[in-house]
Amino acid sequence: MGRPYVTLFGEIMDKFKPYSKSKAPISSLQKLAQTLSIPVDELNEIAALTEDEKYVRKELPKADGSKRVVYSLHPKMRLLQSRMNKRIFKELVIFPPFLFGSVPSKNDGANSNIKRDYVSCAKAHCGAKTVLKVDISNFFDNIHKDLVRDVFNNVLNIRDEALEYVTNLCCKGDFVVQGALTSSYIATLCLYEQEGDIYQRAKRKNLVYTRLVDDITVSSQINGYDFTQILSHIENMLSTHDLPVNKRKTKIFHCSSEPIKIHGLRVDYKSPRLPSDEVKRIRASLHNLKKLAVKNNTKTSIAYRKEFNRCMGRINKLGRVGHGKYELFKEQLLAIKPMPSPRDIAIVEAAVSSLEISCSKGNNNKHWYKRKYNLTLYKLIILTRSKAFDGIVDVFKERLKKVRPA
Repeated sequence: MGRPYVTLFGEIMDKFKPYSKSKAPISSLQKLAQTLSIPVDELNEIAALTEDEKYVRKELPKADGSKRVVYSLHPKMRLLQSRMNKRIFKELVIFPPFLFGSVPSKNDGANSNIKRDYVSCAKAHCGAKTVLKVDISNFFDNIHKDLVRDVFNNVLNIRDEALEYVTNLCCKGDFVVQGALTSSYIATLCLYEQEGDIYQRAKRKNLVYTRLVDDITVSSQINGYDFTQILSHIENMLSTHDLPVNKRKTKIFHCSSEPIKIHGLRVDYKSPRLPSDEVKRIRASLHNLKKLAVKNNTKTSIAYRKEFNRCMGRINKLGRVGHGKYELFKEQLLAIKPMPSPRDIAIVEAAVSSLEISCSKGNNNKHWYKRKYNLTLYKLIILTRSKAFDGIVDVFKERLKKVRPA
């Protein structure tokens, strides 16, 4: 009698586990090379780089004054991991419904139109009266190589020499690092074995469980809900993989004391909303930019462009939550776009000349060349905003036609 129960339990749990829709394993370096369109010789060249060549250490300041260590990638490492993201993680993995963040929408088996960003994650908790937020300490730095190997083997169906290769190339030493392109996907998948069980336990108690990379959230529509049991299950799951819980940042929030916010959005409505103070800051940012725009030559400055892009990002957040002021604010912002200056001509000239040299060396079929070409087209856009530059724009366009990527 035990056998059917195990089979039935496995079938129920499988739909809450991520899995690869490809049944064919990637087991050799040759097969990996075909999958990524990178020659085996080049894969071996990448593997031969030293650790410090693969990953260059950087320190970035945190809001609390401490330093966050991140790493930038060697160009060949960046190409490798970019291809892994596009052709393996994004293309092959079917994700369960409770995972958000680095999750492509197109592979959602339940609803191919679902979004998996922070807004959709917050939306899942709308109407919550009590919320548990679990913080994982230094999540990326604690994802061990053994767990990475396990993800590639059991979720992505990668085996043998290909398994050892991708495991080593996605870690620095024994751990995943922030800055590697594959790290967010690995982090999203690393709890695959037990997380579906946690989700089901929560669901049976009428709780909503979500995870956005390293942010675990559980909510209840009951005031003062006791999360002791589900928190114990979550802590046990994390402990199994040596992922420490940050007790100081793990908290329970009640709607009676203040509006509950998840990922910076209020969830005490039918759909997520930006807090009113943030809407005020966006309005003030737009107002300040409009005042700057009327000053002589301000719209041609680099500082103005940075502020414009920052303001656009903020206004786009209004659009994502369907705020009533989004269209008005966007229209007002687009009326004061940054304008070109002679400096931009020099920038585009340098970019086009560099492409011409690279093309003459036969590099126009390289992946990096296409990216460089598209970036040059983007730089050219600002020159089109002034009729005074129409002639030079036409010249640049003709030159770019001759160096298109193969």
